[in-house]
Amino acid sequence: MSEIRNICVYCGSANGVDPVFMQAATELGRSIAEHGLGLVYGGGDNGLMGAVARAVLEHGGHVTGVIPGFLRKREAMLEKAQELVLVDDMHTRKRIMFERSDAFVALPGGIGTLEELVEQLTWVQLGRHGKPVLIADVGGFWKPMLTLFAHMREHGFIREEFELRYLVSEKISDVVPMLQKAASRSEIRDLDERF
Repeated sequence: MSEIRNICVYCGSANGVDPVFMQAATELGRSIAEHGLGLVYGGGDNGLMGAVARAVLEHGGHVTGVIPGFLRKREAMLEKAQELVLVDDMHTRKRIMFERSDAFVALPGGIGTLEELVEQLTWVQLGRHGKPVLIADVGGFWKPMLTLFAHMREHGFIREEFELRYLVSEKISDVVPMLQKAASRSEIRDLDERF
């Protein structure tokens, strides 16, 4: 049985227009800490990123932030994190976040969040790892992407033998239990080779 110790959360460095996004980030951070798990994230103090990390800290959890040097000022690093890893570039950031995490959650966010989520979905699809990936569909934010996935299937670009494996939750309270259940059913393995 595989165990989740650290959850990587991908999310926006902005608040978004709907207050439910910030509420979800805060609730997820609290849930991660209350389940005795650590957070791995992009290291910023702004937007949803900052909200989830501060909530983990406020509830006694451990936070690991990974941030490239060129983003230190733009995303205002969360100095209170127990561990801040300063890296040279985005590729290194994503690799370290992957290596230190046992599961992945995507809250609402922008292009960077989308890119990080899709990369993990691709790696799972190609059998490079079996770590659970969960899409937190807060307020229906990810519905257009889920519709796009269905469109890709209908047009033969997501074939049965390469089906996407991911979880979707509309309720933040379900996120950690869903990840733990998925991890107990799958073998969590590291990348054998680079993409």
